[in-house]
Amino acid sequence: MVDTVLEGWTTSEQTIAKSAFDQAYARSIDQLIKSVRSKSEQLDTAETIWALHDYLSIQRHTIEGRFDFRPEGILFVFARLVKDDLLKLSELDGLDKEKLTKIAAMARF
Repeated sequence: MVDTVLEGWTTSEQTIAKSAFDQAYARSIDQLIKSVRSKSEQLDTAETIWALHDYLSIQRHTIEGRFDFRPEGILFVFARLVKDDLLKLSELDGLDKEKLTKIAAMARF
């Protein structure tokens, strides 16, 4: 993940956003690790190994798409993370009220 400057965001907001983003990413990876551990216990054939490989490929694609810290879509990213229970809206406290309102509204859909 590249350090990105969010135009129109205060330094404090950028710090809050990056911290929340990183926490959500860590939660996503933790969920993946638990899932892989569970699936790895069931490895007993070549087919199950290839299925695990396919699962990991899909998860990598999903995670890389979900965690996009570009300015033009960051509010949508946060809304999706809230909706997917990877982020709590309260972890974004300190952002401008308008930004929080938009994230909360988008997370409902």
